[in-house]
Amino acid sequence: MDLPHLKDDPYLKILRPLVEAYLAFWLVDSRHIKSLKLTPSQFDVIVTLGDTDGMTCAELSNATLVTKGTLTGVLDRLVAKGLIKRETVSGDRRCTRIKLTEKGEVLFRKVFAAHIAHIKPFFERALSQKDVEQMRTLLLRIRDSFQEVG
Repeated sequence: MDLPHLKDDPYLKILRPLVEAYLAFWLVDSRHIKSLKLTPSQFDVIVTLGDTDGMTCAELSNATLVTKGTLTGVLDRLVAKGLIKRETVSGDRRCTRIKLTEKGEVLFRKVFAAHIAHIKPFFERALSQKDVEQMRTLLLRIRDSFQEVG
């Protein structure tokens, strides 16, 4: 099989910019999250639980980018920090509901607003509202195409 040439394949032309954009975002995003004294996984859990009545571990796993194998350790550390609590669901002792504590709610309000204010200008500089809508649609189509495989 012949190797494709970058100049000839329109799909290959987007790979590097896509990865570079992700890496540039990740660097800015994770640095700011770390400055808030959280790991990216802890931040993900806190902002996902914010403004909710809590979630089961399965719901939380599906709603965050935290892998199931990592989630328990992240939750343990957030419990130790007093930011979340585990509650047994009435009628099903096997099911646990994860909720933000009062301290966790205060932190959510503080860090979520601060983080959005930090990253929003990067998007505003690069994209119009029309660009945002179009990019979201395209990124979701790419994601869905890769998820069909497996």
